[in-house]
Amino acid sequence: MPDDPRPRFAVSASLVVNASPEKIFDVLADPSRHAEFDGSGSVQRARPGAPSRLALGDRFGMEMKIGFRYRIRNEVVDFEANRRIAWRHFGRHVWRYELEPDADGRTLVTETFDWSTARSRKVIELMGYPKKNLAAMEATLERLAEVVEP
Repeated sequence: MPDDPRPRFAVSASLVVNASPEKIFDVLADPSRHAEFDGSGSVQRARPGAPSRLALGDRFGMEMKIGFRYRIRNEVVDFEANRRIAWRHFGRHVWRYELEPDADGRTLVTETFDWSTARSRKVIELMGYPKKNLAAMEATLERLAEVVEP
């Protein structure tokens, strides 16, 4: 049995985007732009006081809506400029974006929902979030491409 539980407790979607990693990362690292590319329909807008550009350890609030409106506070837990950014909130599950440039000036963008560190992995699974989030991530990547492609 492998030591790392992530393959079982993570889902990912990928898309080749016709834009540089720098251009894509600029959008991902700006919380005020997250609602532009969110494919789930849950991200409404950044809360006042959010940094204009995220960095490791930054905290930022978002206005959300899944059935009802609520606020969530996230922390950036993984960061490598133009390559990788991830955040989590109190539930401790992580949303991660990884960017891999290709020789043609395009970028493979992979979004991952990782609940291996979540406080309640079983609840996440029982509520069907891995499957729901996979569909939302596919929509998110399509929207992100629309935002950054020329």
